[in-house]
Amino acid sequence: MMPTRVLGIDPGIALMGYGLIEDLKDEFTTIDYGCLSTSARLATPERLLILYRGITDLIERYQPAEVAVELFIARNLRTALSVGQARGVAILAAATHGLPVYEYTPLEVKQNVSGYGHGGKRQIQEMVKIQLGLDCIPQPDDAADALAVAICHIGKARVSELLARGQ
Repeated sequence: MMPTRVLGIDPGIALMGYGLIEDLKDEFTTIDYGCLSTSARLATPERLLILYRGITDLIERYQPAEVAVELFIARNLRTALSVGQARGVAILAAATHGLPVYEYTPLEVKQNVSGYGHGGKRQIQEMVKIQLGLDCIPQPDDAADALAVAICHIGKARVSELLARGQ
């Protein structure tokens, strides 16, 4: 059975984008989106705790069926480590609540949202706006990216469900 409510996460230690969407009869409904933020003045453990509590609060408030997280690919080792830690905290929060976690590369997200794996950020954001029937592109960018991850997950779940039914 396909999930009806998905929490999409665009991981980051300074800004972690989140987007909750629901799929009702093949139509998306936007539940909430935004960013959890932490100050660079705080120590890493404090920042991770803030993110963990924020994701936990979203899970408890909105009761998603599944969580979809974007895999981060970085050229900078320091950035990769901090984003990886933030990603781990988001996955831990989902696992603590017994939620399945699905991970998608940026290429998979782009392909599923726009039909083209090498589309620019603006193109993906515009497709998020269109698919969710929003008046404007969600801000900040991290929130739009998180919504794209959730859209990607639901799209892949739809395809899997159709294949399972043999259609």
